[in-house]
Amino acid sequence: MDRTEHYQDARERILSIGQVLVSGRGFSALGLSEILAKAEVPKGSFYHYFQSKEGFGVALLERYFDAYLARAATLLNDESVPVTARLLTYFSHWRDVAAGCECPNICLAVKLAAEVADLSEPMRLALAKGMHGIAAQIAETIRIAQSKAQFPADINAVQLAESLYGMWVGASLLTKVSRNMTAMDLAYEQTKQMLRM
Repeated sequence: MDRTEHYQDARERILSIGQVLVSGRGFSALGLSEILAKAEVPKGSFYHYFQSKEGFGVALLERYFDAYLARAATLLNDESVPVTARLLTYFSHWRDVAAGCECPNICLAVKLAAEVADLSEPMRLALAKGMHGIAAQIAETIRIAQSKAQFPADINAVQLAESLYGMWVGASLLTKVSRNMTAMDLAYEQTKQMLRM
């Protein structure tokens, strides 16, 4: 293993383990020593990979959104399924993940949005960029549906995408607080109406 591979492997291990820990406990409550101990990386080497804990948080969010957008693209670009059905499947999956208590592995953005948006401008910007990317991906899927005459052409795709995404982020927060699926179920029914399904 050359030096570059070793660097990437250790950095990825810190980010991977960090995501699990942050998803469970939050960003502020988690100390670097705990992350490094779980990742089996010497304390002194952390700053070789990240300039600060905040820099680690930005990298964590960028990694999360890259993976999330790639997974969503696989679903939303599946041409074997009608476009509006792809969108409903995307939101149905979101609801199923929340119901299956897998949310720590999928909802890093929702968890950190409320926690760090006022504490770290670089992390807020990383969240804003990633969340904008998700809404843009949904909007592009709506535009494709419109181009195929599978959805009304007079609907503003960007506004609808932002409304849908905002509703689901809100439903995710309410689900975390209430620990029941009512908000998710209501969001799903409202999504069907908004997608004219």
